[in-house]
Amino acid sequence: MTESVLSYREADHIGVITLTRPQVMNALTYQSYLELEDAVRGTSARVLIITGEGRAFCSGDDLRAILGNLAPPPAESQRRSKALDGMTPAVDALLNTDVPIIAAVNGAAVGWGMELALMADIRIASENAKFGELFVIRGLCCDAAGLGRLAALVGRERAAELLFTGEVIDAATAKEIGLVSRLVPHGELMDSAIALAARIAANPPLAVQALKAGLRRTVEPDWRDTGRWASQQIQRLRKTEDSAEGVRAFLEKRTPVYVGR
Repeated sequence: MTESVLSYREADHIGVITLTRPQVMNALTYQSYLELEDAVRGTSARVLIITGEGRAFCSGDDLRAILGNLAPPPAESQRRSKALDGMTPAVDALLNTDVPIIAAVNGAAVGWGMELALMADIRIASENAKFGELFVIRGLCCDAAGLGRLAALVGRERAAELLFTGEVIDAATAKEIGLVSRLVPHGELMDSAIALAARIAANPPLAVQALKAGLRRTVEPDWRDTGRWASQQIQRLRKTEDSAEGVRAFLEKRTPVYVGR
């Protein structure tokens, strides 16, 4: 049996999802996406907290397992994506659940790790946190949250700068531009997240869920439509020379040379 790549614990109506691949900065594999989706869809908690083990929140896709491998995803991943007409099932679960989600960002949240933080309703950052939409330097488009939520948080112009450059910003900058709502000392991160989750969980759960659904209806795009478009672009761009070069350059620790193909 394949070893789990995340842990889930629940107490006092609060569920905590922890990514557990600290040796690779919690980089994601296809299994990670499946387990993340299952944890969100299967929770009975009133509030979810997502965090990472070790020094990183999530460093995005495992380049060797996903971006460096053009082989088709495993059958189960394909089956779930097909059921959603191409949208990433984990993204669908995170963006369409009515359970409030808090991201307790303990370290680097880059690439899809930043997307994961953006899919939360509230972001609390440790002073060690960093954020970066690195997709452009891998020759790729970001996922739905980078397109639909980043601009709402920081404004279109600042979002465009982050998306087009792949800049990595520190926790203080993230707080300054409105990407995170709270910045706390590293040792207080989980206590702060749990305290906030407890305040939410103490309220009537059906009312909280209705409020979250209302926010989705009034201030956010059609996530499934945006997600399908993003998935199509990612699959198209993965086949380009520039995307392959971005991955090779990262693995070889050199500056990439892009050719527009």
